[in-house]
Order: sequence, then C-alpha cells, then structure tokens
Amino acid sequence: MVATSSSVGSGAAGAAEFVGSKSRKYNYFTPRGKRATHYEDVTCDVQPDPERYLIQNWIIEFEGGKGGGAYQKTSTAAQSSNWHAFRAPDQEWERTHYQRQSKIETMVQNVIANARKAGAHKVFDKVWQTVLQKHLGAWKHAEFGLGTSLMQAQRYGYTQMINNATLTNSSYKMRLTQDITLYLAEIGMDLDGWDDELGKKTWLEDPIWQPCREAVETIMGAEDYLEQYFAINIVFEPLVGELIRSGFFMQAAAANNDFITPPVISAAEADYERNLANTVDLIYLLVNDEQFGEQNRALFKGWLAKHGALAEKAADALQPIWSQPHSKPVSYQEVKEVSRERLAQILDELGLK
Repeated sequence: MVATSSSVGSGAAGAAEFVGSKSRKYNYFTPRGKRATHYEDVTCDVQPDPERYLIQNWIIEFEGGKGGGAYQKTSTAAQSSNWHAFRAPDQEWERTHYQRQSKIETMVQNVIANARKAGAHKVFDKVWQTVLQKHLGAWKHAEFGLGTSLMQAQRYGYTQMINNATLTNSSYKMRLTQDITLYLAEIGMDLDGWDDELGKKTWLEDPIWQPCREAVETIMGAEDYLEQYFAINIVFEPLVGELIRSGFFMQAAAANNDFITPPVISAAEADYERNLANTVDLIYLLVNDEQFGEQNRALFKGWLAKHGALAEKAADALQPIWSQPHSKPVSYQEVKEVSRERLAQILDELGLK
C-alpha cells in the first residue's frame, strides 16, 4: 500500500498516515515467527521503500546510478509480489557478523603463527610449495572478483534483508582473499625462493586459469544484482569454488606434508553453507511466487545455462592441477562427480532441474 499524507506532503511528524500508522501493535512489519527476532528488529524496513513508509518518495540517488531513486525494483529482471518477505536463514546482522568474522580471524592467525613457530611449513613437499604459490595464489584473485561482484550487487537490492545477505557474503569473500594473501606472504618469508607475485602472474597468464577468469569476470560484468548473487552461489561455487577448495587444496595438502592450508581454507566452506542457505531461500521464494513464479523460473534457467557453461569450462580447464603434486590422494574425476551431485541437489531443491 502506498503511503499518503493527510495534510502535507513532507512526511513531517504527526502529519503522516501510512500502513500501520493507527495500529496499536509495536511491530511495523510482520515477523516470520510468533515474535520478531533481533535480526528482524534491526533489519526489516531499515532501507526505505516509497511503497511503505517513505511518503516524500525518493530524496536520494546514487551518483552514477540507474536513475529514479536509490533503490528500484527494476534493478533485477526477477519480479516479486512481496520483496519484503525474505528473511535470511542465518539471521546475520552487523554485530553477529563482526563477532563471527573476529572468531575466524583469530583462529586463522593462531594457526599460521603456531605453524611458523613450529616450522611446520618448512617440511612442505617442494613441489607442493610451487603449487601453493601458483594456484592458491591465483585462486585468491577469483575470490576477490566474486567479493567485489557481491559488493556491487548489494548496492541495488530492493530491501535491507536482501542487501544484508549479499553484503555479508561479500565480506566473507574479502576475508578469505586477505587470509590467503597473508598466509602465503607469512610462510613465504621463511622459505627460500618464494615468489609472492607468482599467483598473480598465474591468474593473468596461465592457460589453466583463463576460463576461470572468464567466468568470474562475466559475473563481475553482469548488471543485474540478483543474477550476480545467483551465479555465484547457485552455479559457480558448487562447480568451481568447492571443487578447488575442498576437492583439491584441502584434500591434497596433508598428503604433501601440509597441515596448515586446510584450516586456513576450511572457514570458507562454512561461509558458503551460510551463503547458500540464504540464496536458496530467496530464489525459492521467487520461483514459487504466485504472481511471477513461472516468469522467474524461466529467467533463472537462462542464468543457469549462461553461467553453468562458463563454470563447467572453468572447472575442466583446472583439471591439470590435480596431477601436479607429488602425492595425489584424489582424482579430478572423483571431485568433479561430487560437484555435479551438489549442483543437482541445489537445483532439485529450487525446482530448476
């Protein structure tokens, strides 16, 4: 319902009549459960909406934005009969986000510091050292690209609930990028011949990584914020992200005398579980929207085809990495099958198979 003013159009105190203005209830929104959670109290309707509690319409606009006010429904091709219905399953907001990030950072820094003190990195297999410099060093650039895409996406989300989920997702990606950068730099100080620039060079020039670059940069270039969110968590992460993080670095490390890399990387897998749950809930709402469900389903299948083809190409191009370490505890085909099953489960849950 559009807000109206009984006497003036300024929205001044005492002059407005809006949805719920005569209600004796405390909440100005409908909680998901019987009572509003702390997350809902600090998130719901914090971002203004001219159709709810913004009588004077938009009075701000982003410089270089798309016009028509700060937040527009047309920033995505998806449509909803109620954008305000979404609630992130992880219920994360500013305080809880910083608390979780702080705990993870403390763990990662303790792992690195204790490992360096014990000299654990000095017994890494020599070939594995090169693998880390080249390929973990390259992967951090993929994480950074995904993080900046999500940072851009959160600028355009229509509600604070959507933007909170997108921005925390971006923050997790940026934290992992920084964790990898610091980890490689710190162990590199103690290892002869270590080259901090090798990861960037590999990302930019090695043919193995160019399809991954293409997939990430295509996501970065998308102008639809929901397409970016969908492409990252529904498509790229199960087909490429988990494939390289869990399917390679975390499985191959210990077999090559590396017991430091897995705990540094492992937090990212927990991050993804939270981000995936948030994304699935939002996409599920849109796919099952009574008014726009069929239209959204067709849209999402188009995004799936577009980004799925790029992610498959990226994953297959990375296959030679599995053969590079001295010790090869798992094959590419094994982890590839796991990633395909993972994607199938996600799509089945969304009704997009």
